[in-house]
Amino acid sequence: MSAEETKKEDPVAESKPETPSSNVFSLFGGTGAATSAFTAKKSEAEKESREGEENEEEAPASPDVHFEPLVKLEKIDVKTNEEEEEVIFKIRSKLFRFDKTNEPGEWKERGTGDVRFLKHKESGKVRLVMRRDKTLKTCANHYILPTMKLSANVGSDRSWVYTVSADISDGAPEAMTLAIRFANSENANLFKDKFQESQELNEKAFKK
Repeated sequence: MSAEETKKEDPVAESKPETPSSNVFSLFGGTGAATSAFTAKKSEAEKESREGEENEEEAPASPDVHFEPLVKLEKIDVKTNEEEEEVIFKIRSKLFRFDKTNEPGEWKERGTGDVRFLKHKESGKVRLVMRRDKTLKTCANHYILPTMKLSANVGSDRSWVYTVSADISDGAPEAMTLAIRFANSENANLFKDKFQESQELNEKAFKK
């Protein structure tokens, strides 16, 4: 038998396996079915996401709620008893009081702030008023009487010591020995000049 005849009669040599088509895989849920399922799920997820965003955009606005107060507070004008006076002098200082509670006594700080000379618009009387910083509580409040005398504080050229017979900063009139200190000697001398001028004004005002 010739080689040509052997070749014709050999069915294995003549037949070649065919590559399965995509249709074959689709019959058994192959690549085509998986792709379709994935695409469907992706589309559904995108749809839900869009619906969520629309719902957020269309959320109703919060209503403008207004509540009436249970108690209505009226405005109260706080008076300082300085409304009828004018400031004729003001300077920064620190005030001390001599405390005799315990022997031999000691100086105690009363406060730091602006000391002011206030002149009454009608009577012309001048008083010294000093309020503490921040709290604005009064630490000195008395008339500048002609009988008062400023004495230099020992060892300092920027402070003065004087005695007042009726200071009302704590309510009831009270006799005190005070020391007032300034930033420098120039301010201390300026205070002394204005203090003496106020004494002259009060000497005239108290005679009316």
